[in-house]
Amino acid sequence: MRTVQGWFRDTTGGLPRTFWYLWTGTLINRLGSFVLVFLAIYLTQARGFSASQAGLVIGLWGVGGAVGTTIGGTLTDRWGRRPTLLTAHLGAATMMVALGLARPLWAVALGALLLGTFAEAARPAFGAMMVDVVPEKDRLRAFSLNYWAINLGFACAAVLAGVAAQAGYLLLFLVDAATTLVTALIIFTRVGETRSAHAGPVSKGAAAPAGALRTILTDRVFLGFVALNLFGALVFLQHISMLPIAMGDSGLSPATYGSVIALNGVLIVVGQLFVPKLIKGRSRSHVLALAALVMGAGFGLTAFADTAWLYGLTVLIWTVGEMLNSPSNATLIAELSPAALRGRYQGAFSLSWQLAGATAPVLGGLVREHAGNTTLWLSCAVIGAVMAVAHLVSGPGRERRAARLRTAGTPVTPVTVVRTPVPEAAEAAATAPAEPVRAGS
Repeated sequence: MRTVQGWFRDTTGGLPRTFWYLWTGTLINRLGSFVLVFLAIYLTQARGFSASQAGLVIGLWGVGGAVGTTIGGTLTDRWGRRPTLLTAHLGAATMMVALGLARPLWAVALGALLLGTFAEAARPAFGAMMVDVVPEKDRLRAFSLNYWAINLGFACAAVLAGVAAQAGYLLLFLVDAATTLVTALIIFTRVGETRSAHAGPVSKGAAAPAGALRTILTDRVFLGFVALNLFGALVFLQHISMLPIAMGDSGLSPATYGSVIALNGVLIVVGQLFVPKLIKGRSRSHVLALAALVMGAGFGLTAFADTAWLYGLTVLIWTVGEMLNSPSNATLIAELSPAALRGRYQGAFSLSWQLAGATAPVLGGLVREHAGNTTLWLSCAVIGAVMAVAHLVSGPGRERRAARLRTAGTPVTPVTVVRTPVPEAAEAAATAPAEPVRAGS
């Protein structure tokens, strides 16, 4: 009992109160994150759209997300974290209802585009606020706890959505909108602005840090990390777009898909809080390389699945890779971001997820249509293997960059790093999440 209590205290103790308000808002929001989980099924079965049309709509969600993270990152640094979060959540709740009521393809497509814009505009502000309030020494476990909340909500939502869909798909949109509003209410009543504590006072009409866009575009170490995350996200997001279609082709129902994909959240809920101790002190590039291999293998094995239990096994395998990948990814992004540009760096990183969200369903659909289901999933395994090698090669440069920013303690101009063949520690993405990207935030 003392061991359990000590582990619980070490895992949750000493974190700021603001973090726990954000954590609670995340959990509530994810409990209602129904829409994106079932969007492909809703579009093809309830609305009667083709698989390519469904891929287009989901892709437009990603396009909107790319716009949203860009705008959200800028507003986070200029306007502040809190007002950006509130505006994004209120807009997302409104567009969630509008999308549920839309009927023609053009209206559904426009609704998905605008919903993606508002929903993803919140991510840079949320990420920057988490970094603002949590000390560096506590960030790994803080991000692990937040990721745990995301997946606890996601696991429950995936099962509940399958049941709720039987009562009518509109209910999914309404519940998702309601939980988003509750999150906005928690932020409005309990969470204050955090930007001034780390990036100087927020003054009306204050100019952005000089050369912000140029700084990001010349930061080769950071952009290399973002590019790796993009490829990982292209693989990971197939579980939203192509996996439900593949399971449907195998004769499995939407409720079965909900139960199978819920295994992802269940495994993370059971095991994620143990991951920080498991990977603590280990080379981050080695952890990320292993995560990429395991995730690729899990998706690759989907090529051979044709029953619910086999699909469930593949989900469990790639979830292990996701669990290894996500916490380290979040801490490294925090370390690679200069304080004055924290929102923009968060936005630039989130942009990789949104680009993947826009292109993953389209690319997945094209590969599946022209080369076959087996080729699609085996390609995911190949991408995972290539990413593993890339993490080992690029790891030392990322760690030197992070160490330089920690030592300086102030924003610095990125430098070109000379690569060496010796692999060291580094970091990468999954999640939505992140997040990996999950629906409804």
